[in-house]
Amino acid sequence: MEIQSFVGYTGNIKWESPSNIALVKYWGKYGRQYPRNASISFTLNNAKSITTCNYEVLQKSQEEIQLDFTFEGKQNDAFANKIKKFFASINDVFPWIHQVKFVIESKNTFPHSTGIASSASAMSALALCLCSIHEKLGYEGHDFFQLASTVSRLGSGSASRSVYPGLALWGEHAEINGSSNDYAIPYGDKVADVFKNYHDDILIVSKTEKSVSSTAGHALMESNPYSQSRYKSANENLSALLKSMAEGNLTDFIDLVEREALTLHAQMMCSTPSFILMEPNTLKMIKRIQSFRAETKVPVCFTLDAGPNIHLLYPHEYKDQVNTLISERLISLTENGAIIKDLVGQGPKNEAI
Repeated sequence: MEIQSFVGYTGNIKWESPSNIALVKYWGKYGRQYPRNASISFTLNNAKSITTCNYEVLQKSQEEIQLDFTFEGKQNDAFANKIKKFFASINDVFPWIHQVKFVIESKNTFPHSTGIASSASAMSALALCLCSIHEKLGYEGHDFFQLASTVSRLGSGSASRSVYPGLALWGEHAEINGSSNDYAIPYGDKVADVFKNYHDDILIVSKTEKSVSSTAGHALMESNPYSQSRYKSANENLSALLKSMAEGNLTDFIDLVEREALTLHAQMMCSTPSFILMEPNTLKMIKRIQSFRAETKVPVCFTLDAGPNIHLLYPHEYKDQVNTLISERLISLTENGAIIKDLVGQGPKNEAI
């Protein structure tokens, strides 16, 4: 379709998109943001990015992407330049992108660059805005959320999972029909009910921006001596995790989730150069969580993303016991009592402006 018929057209799009917490981790990629192993994540509810995109169709295509960007009310040139490069890289998906001027405002409900998958929420919200514009400009004949997942992946691999509610799986896996490296697929209806309202309390050990970006960490997997065995074990762990979640087997679920978290950080320590993103209080929390579980038999466990902050996972029915754990043993180890109370969510929301 000729975009010239839309010259002068203006519009506003707003999407809220959540972060997610991977249960089986994706760490290592190749090509155009393809994963070295399959992964699965809980889509969250409260930790999210809120992105508003105002756009205008210009008279003709521009060599440079036309974009003004603010993050949490302030100009952010570093983010703006990343977005411009991202937009320029996806003109095969959106052939109109050089002929549109964008004014984008974004904000988070949680601190960015601290290992809470801020790129997942931010890039999925942005991709959803672009897919909405794509439809407004008359492009049809595609699955909206599959396209949004594909575009999200091109900006941030883990973002591909944030466009679906509940659980989302990304990456080709021999045992999972429909799995793909190009986009994530929804998986929330294939697990026991206990996992459909699971809680994730994010304990903020540090709000400081992490010392090594996820992009750099992924790149270091190419020379990591344990990378191939990691990719193999990740796919095996995914098979085992899906079995435990289908059966509602919390014991196996806890074992797999915690091993995945520690293996992720072990890979960082084995990279060249090696790096450590956990803080002393991260380790203290892990020990206290495991001690509490052994003492009380409450099925609470931890996981980590690429950062120091603990994600405390547990079934809804145990929220009072876990609140006691937090108040008596964990809150003193956070940065100024910082905690985000979250749970499995219903995916992105499109808001009228």
